[in-house]
This record gives sequence, structure tokens and C-alpha cells, in this order.
Amino acid sequence: MNLNSISAFQDNYIWVLNDEHGKCIIVDPGDAQPVLKTIEDNHWQPEAILLTHHHNDHVGGVKELLKKFPGLVVYGPEETQDKGTNRVVRDGDKVNILKYEFSVIATPGHTLGHICFYSKPYLFCGDTMFSGGCGRLFEGTAENMYDSFQKLNKLPADTLICCAHEYTLSNMKFSLSILSDDEELNRYCRKVKELRAKNHSTLPSSLAIERKINLFLRTNDVDLKEKINKETSLQQPQQIFAWLRAKKDAF
Repeated sequence: MNLNSISAFQDNYIWVLNDEHGKCIIVDPGDAQPVLKTIEDNHWQPEAILLTHHHNDHVGGVKELLKKFPGLVVYGPEETQDKGTNRVVRDGDKVNILKYEFSVIATPGHTLGHICFYSKPYLFCGDTMFSGGCGRLFEGTAENMYDSFQKLNKLPADTLICCAHEYTLSNMKFSLSILSDDEELNRYCRKVKELRAKNHSTLPSSLAIERKINLFLRTNDVDLKEKINKETSLQQPQQIFAWLRAKKDAF
């Protein structure tokens, strides 16, 4: 399978997997027009849509795509039923599309019903994990999101993090505001700045990279705990995760 990203809105990515026969799977199509153009340009035939959650910038193009391709199967969580989903999936389900198996992982936090789809090596994680960050807590709690991160962190190191927004530079600036002397953070931030200066994408990332540069995956990190202790006495990883998310909200 080949991985493709389609830019939408200000900073969204719509992901598309295509096989050698030109059949494709579309992930979180918030806008139908760039998807339809890409499909036409590449002579692809859509087989299915995967939805991670109900926000409009992830589902807004579904109904138009269904008008164009009425046979499409749309897989999504229960919260997307009124957005075009015709096959509701839940945590632990397996979905077979184009001879590939996708595992459904419940990742509440950003929304209560948020899910991710994993088919080695691809993780389509919507607004749960970003490169260097995590999604805002619109419906769930920091504890929900922490638990979701622990689930995703159990995946193989070579997992490709196909998140839905180009937030990496902002996330790295935030991380450096916490750990300004961290070598991994500084090195990666320089790389990200170079990519964005050329208007290149920073995605997909990998879980191996995120374990080094994503503070939300480093809540047991000694350096991070020492830095935080200058402002707070928090020690538990769940508490540190919540503290980081609150700091990011105000950043």
C-alpha cells in the first residue's frame, strides 16, 4: 500500500492508502473537493472511508463522497453515525479492506468516542496523538488521553504516526519552553523548521521518534520531572500529563 496525504483547510491532512490496482482507502475526509481532485488525477477507485471522530474537519466531505461513490463503506465510531458512517466499529474490532486488516483502538480524550485505525505500519490517529503533542480535551479528561497514549505506545517502534494536523512546529516550540536544553528536542525542532521553511510536511512521524520528542510520552522522564518540580510537586505520570496539557492550552 502507498501512503498519500492531501492538504485541506489551514493545516489538516487527509490520508489516502492506495494499492497497485488503483483502489484506495480515505481517512478523515473533512473536505471532499481536494479528495475528488486527487482521486481523479490518479485514477483511483475508492473502496472505503475510515473516520476517527465526529468533528467536521474530519467528516465534512463524507456525504459528498458518498454521492459520488454510493457504494462506499464508511467505518467510524458510534459518534459519527449522523456524519455518514454506515458501519459502526468499536475497540478491538478488526476491519478487512483491500486484503489489509485494520485494528480499531478506542482512544477517548479529544472526543469521548474517538478511535484510531492501525494496520502495520500505519496508525491513523486523528486528533489523539500529534507529532510532539496530543489533542485538546474537548470531551474527555487528561486521564482518558493519558490512557489512550499508553495504548498507542504499546505499538511497534516503526509505527508511522499519521495524525491529522500539521502542528509539529508549534508542539516543538512548546516542548522547548519546558525543556530548553534537551538535545533531542532541539535537534528535532531544527529539522522541523527546515522542513516547514520549504513548505514540506513533517508527517508521518514514527513512534520511535515520538518516544524521544513527545513530552506526552515522556511523563516518566527524570529530566522532565525535575523541571516540573520547580513549579509543582507532581510525580505521577497521569498528573504530569494533565499538567502538560493545561500548560499547552495556555501556550
